[in-house]
Amino acid sequence: MHLIKNLTTVVFLSIVSSSVGAIEIDKTATIKDTKTTIMGINHIGLSVKNLDQALAFYLQATDFELVKREKIFANSHSDALYGGQSLEYEVATLKAPNMLFELTEFAINKELRLSDMPAQGPGMTHTCFQSPKAESGYDKFVAAGARLLTPGNTPVDLGGYGVTYAYGYDPEGNMFEMEQLDGKILARAGYDNAWQEWDSPMWMTQVAFATPDIEKLMDFYQDVLGIKPYRKAEISKNPKIDRITGLTDSNVLAGWFKMNEQSKMMEFWQFKTPKTEAFTGQRKASDLGYSYSLEVGDIQQEYKRLISLGVDLISAPQQVGGYWQMYARDVDGNIFSLRQVIKANSNYSIVSFELPG
Repeated sequence: MHLIKNLTTVVFLSIVSSSVGAIEIDKTATIKDTKTTIMGINHIGLSVKNLDQALAFYLQATDFELVKREKIFANSHSDALYGGQSLEYEVATLKAPNMLFELTEFAINKELRLSDMPAQGPGMTHTCFQSPKAESGYDKFVAAGARLLTPGNTPVDLGGYGVTYAYGYDPEGNMFEMEQLDGKILARAGYDNAWQEWDSPMWMTQVAFATPDIEKLMDFYQDVLGIKPYRKAEISKNPKIDRITGLTDSNVLAGWFKMNEQSKMMEFWQFKTPKTEAFTGQRKASDLGYSYSLEVGDIQQEYKRLISLGVDLISAPQQVGGYWQMYARDVDGNIFSLRQVIKANSNYSIVSFELPG
């Protein structure tokens, strides 16, 4: 949960204290300050069991553009990229105004049982869809058949500052957040003039994690991203937060990295009550659920840097169509990738679809 642009500092002012252990913050830090070649969040990935069903749901709810859908048959490059064997999959790429949303169905997941992601995780628990209040994304997701985690028939107004919040589930139990912004917030954030150009009054905002050790995970990402988080907070026993998340008497530590000048964030939650448990086992790049991708300017350089940081690498960079990509795990085992587009003006690059800072 957050607000956009410089309004992020407003969130939870009446319900948080800014004490989360030894985490150091820099209130002005954004990904533009990094000395790495990381450019920002290229896409949110979602591995699904039934691509037809998931795609129909998200297309109806978001009205994002379907820019590509293709089947990939078993080949050595895909196996090397995902760290699997004889992998076959189908991927659909949706284009939001500010990033891509990639839905992938791996054949090996066809017989797996589905389950709902709890708000307290663990793992990459959700992404977030923001919209103007006047064209409510909440209403669109409900109309598309979303199951609501937030009880009641309306999203929650936390503090009267112009944003309402709700959590829901897609047809496979993947959790997502819906934030609705009123005109005043949109105008102050610089978004109001862009709607007519976008012709898509909804956008994506965040990579959100629930972790058993927020300091450890945020330290990892500080090293990977090359910037400090810009905010941290502690949220304790707030009935409105409980209503949004469907929890009772929750107590949460939180932190954020700013991934552009508008709404993109990396968000971290450690639920002390109910406790976020550690993930057991090892996630695969093809597993059901969320992943995300950082776009980089030099993937070979970043690959070497991740090796020097001791990151758990799934693959070396592989060329896939118009870009290079590689997969890795963070210290909690969450899956992420690096992507470098080959053509600077590619439709798959941040440069082509992210709002200017």
